[in-house]
Amino acid sequence: MSVVPAEAQAKARTAAPAAGPAPGPGSAAGPRPDADGPAAAPLAPAARLLPALAAVYRAQLSRARVARIPLLFVATFQSVGIMILMRGVVDGGDAARAVVAGSSVLVVAFVALNLLAQYFGQLRASGGLDHYATLPVPPAAVVLGAAAAYASFTAPGTVVTAVTGCLLFQLPMANLWVLIAVIPLAGAALAGLGAALGLLAPRPELATLCGQLGMSAALLLGVLPAARLPAPISYARDLLPSTYGVEALARGFDARPDWLAVLADLGVCAAVGVLSLAVATWAYRRAAVR
Repeated sequence: MSVVPAEAQAKARTAAPAAGPAPGPGSAAGPRPDADGPAAAPLAPAARLLPALAAVYRAQLSRARVARIPLLFVATFQSVGIMILMRGVVDGGDAARAVVAGSSVLVVAFVALNLLAQYFGQLRASGGLDHYATLPVPPAAVVLGAAAAYASFTAPGTVVTAVTGCLLFQLPMANLWVLIAVIPLAGAALAGLGAALGLLAPRPELATLCGQLGMSAALLLGVLPAARLPAPISYARDLLPSTYGVEALARGFDARPDWLAVLADLGVCAAVGVLSLAVATWAYRRAAVR
């Protein structure tokens, strides 16, 4: 048996690695994960209101441009037909101004109130609200974007109806620029009302029914002259948001319009629009969490 010198044995023990198990994932030599599991990826920041509103507006406008053009033609043809029928009954004066103004705003009511109530009713029934709920988009942007798209989509039909009515009843066209304010303000009020009806209705059939009833109210209470309505019905006319847009447009046909009264009517229409859009936003939040 060979004898190893003591100095060689000491050098061998110093150079050899310490015996032991291989380092595992939980050892100090390996990576140590978080005790609570893998770190969660940070969420994307929520979209700001104005960029989200612009995106929803462009999407809804492109959709409406394809699917709603035939309905806009129907709305315009309907309003022009009503004026032709009323031409045999109304000769001129305040009644003619009321017919032309009411028929013009009726185009806004048909699209912004009736069709938007149907759209949100179907969106809620088909689960389409779940898609918007998963996006980092503020609820107000969804409602305001859809309402603005449907309201602006009514502009061509409203202008065509107003010009046709002026030619039928020999009314001045000098103040038709009032439509620049009437269309967005009346459209916002009626679109907010239509969106709220569509979102609050438990079934899409009821949303369609409410939209049709709202449009019928705009037809009967807006086109007929206010002086010829019974007192109880005239009070109901004051509660309709489109009434103030009709009054503002009808005052513009006067020889000397009362611009303070026009501004007052537009101010009421704007206030009703803000209120109806706020109710529609609340109804959207309520429907999206169910």
